[in-house]
Amino acid sequence: MAEITTAEIKEFLKKIQGRVITLKDIRDEFNILRGTKSFDTVRNIMYQLIDQNIVKPTGRNDGSYKVIVQVSPVKVFGVQRQRREPFNLIFPKDFNTGMEMDFAERIILREGDLILITGVSNYGKTTMAMNFCGENIDLCPVLMGNEYTTSDCEPTPRFLNRLDAMGWVEWANGTGEDKFTLLPVREDYAEHIVKDRINIIDWINLDANMLYEISSVMDGIKKQIGKGIAIVCLQKGEGAGSGRGGQFTKDFTDCELSLDKLGEHETLLTIGKIKEYTGNVIGKTYGFSITSGVKIGDFREVKKCPACKGSGYKAGVKCDNCLGKKFIDKEP
Repeated sequence: MAEITTAEIKEFLKKIQGRVITLKDIRDEFNILRGTKSFDTVRNIMYQLIDQNIVKPTGRNDGSYKVIVQVSPVKVFGVQRQRREPFNLIFPKDFNTGMEMDFAERIILREGDLILITGVSNYGKTTMAMNFCGENIDLCPVLMGNEYTTSDCEPTPRFLNRLDAMGWVEWANGTGEDKFTLLPVREDYAEHIVKDRINIIDWINLDANMLYEISSVMDGIKKQIGKGIAIVCLQKGEGAGSGRGGQFTKDFTDCELSLDKLGEHETLLTIGKIKEYTGNVIGKTYGFSITSGVKIGDFREVKKCPACKGSGYKAGVKCDNCLGKKFIDKEP
């Protein structure tokens, strides 16, 4: 065969941008045998392509190269671009009053945003996720994660009970078809995201030694969400400021809601990172109760108890002002 050319290799690399490739891979692709002139030419061409910023050595000293993704400048002005309105996502409501969580009106969400819900076990992550789903049911949300399906790809009994308890939501259309999509997915979430829809993942479970990967997992989800919204739930330790994965959980988060215990029977919601807002909202705290596993009640703003400074104790005994809850209701 004729000697391999730079143009041929560049055309091949164009199809695999972003991947790592070796000299052996290229020789196998073009059926180049050892002892031929093209065998050494491949290495010389790769040296040239390094200077052209088409590939870069991986540093492994094994003849491997990262194929650089080629990008062109994005023109902002001089072309007509549509300015899209914020995403009209309805936040959970107080079951008794029918009022949406009052901080919602001050948070601006855009297409492609990711809402992160972190919480201690059994204090409201799934309640929040299910209420997001129910309040936005007409947008045909997608549900996946550890809370909704069995290993046999069936709805869990608890999930079905929660649907029944949320009797105010019309889960099916007039012909009895689901108005939401339930996917039996417990890993590789980005590969199963339904583009341009609300995708709710409750919850992501990573190996304890791989928690740092949560950042890339969330990045992958955001890349696939298109014009939709991602709502991701993560476990967190009691009193921890972040979900499992620490600061890495915040990298691609646009709206962070953190759930902790408030006393023995209520939930404390803290507003964390917010990318875009119209009023004071970051750091605000709210309390609410949960009944039937899904009904949010007595939703109100709370503040740290001034008597014990949020410790729950005074002089070594339970604070008589907050009864050890660390927070008291904020006056209107």
